[in-house]
Amino acid sequence: MTIPALGLGTFRLKDQVVIDSVATALELGYRAIDTAQIYGNEAEVGQAVAVAASGIDRDELFVTSKIWTDNLAADKLIPSLKDSLSKLRSDYLDLTLIHWPSPKGAVPVSEFMGALAEAQKQGLTRQIGVSNFTIDLLRQAIEVVGKDAIATNQIELHPYLQNRKLVDFMHSQGVAVTSYMTLGYGKVLEDPVIQQIAAQHAATPAQVTLAWAMQLGYAVIPSSTRRENLASNLKARELKLSNEDMGRIATLDSGLRLTSPERLAPAWD
Repeated sequence: MTIPALGLGTFRLKDQVVIDSVATALELGYRAIDTAQIYGNEAEVGQAVAVAASGIDRDELFVTSKIWTDNLAADKLIPSLKDSLSKLRSDYLDLTLIHWPSPKGAVPVSEFMGALAEAQKQGLTRQIGVSNFTIDLLRQAIEVVGKDAIATNQIELHPYLQNRKLVDFMHSQGVAVTSYMTLGYGKVLEDPVIQQIAAQHAATPAQVTLAWAMQLGYAVIPSSTRRENLASNLKARELKLSNEDMGRIATLDSGLRLTSPERLAPAWD
């Protein structure tokens, strides 16, 4: 199974806001939804999917969630995943990720990756992967489950943080890239280069940025609470940027990392 190129992110969306966002996205044609245990919205996402997707076959949907660091121990991971499934009203996830590596290595990579592989073996998730993993942590994970078992590493990646060293390693191992915060909290949308390219294509800066990432082969999961933005982002799949466009965006990389929580962040590459 390949990971859909464009899905809906739900980070920071709560209660009726996330229900409306997911319902609208599914109505517009989104089929991939990304959530996480720590987002505190799995039940609402499940509710929205159950109602809005009543006419959509489950096999057409691609639902991702992420195991929080408190649940990485072998005796907690699978029970926490089963709880997530209950909230999401599903018998399985399409993709389950380790959200962050264990802070200070409290739970060994071998332990939580082994438990995640067991969850896959039990049919609780179709694919497994990681998030916010460095090259060293990816190597450790690969040693446990093999590179073919890791579907993706979901990482902060946008024009200002292109993460080329890590991406090159992931490509060498056949691990797909999922970009989160592709729009850089909106900072990227104000960039003159992005705006110029958008004007040339009669597109929005968001469409240009998402199209840039997808043309590089990355999956993207932007979030929005507005119907017009959800619809507009979806159209990024149809936008084709030129080699010159891609080259200009490549020059924007400044190493600007926007997400690096002190308690969770590993030693970034």
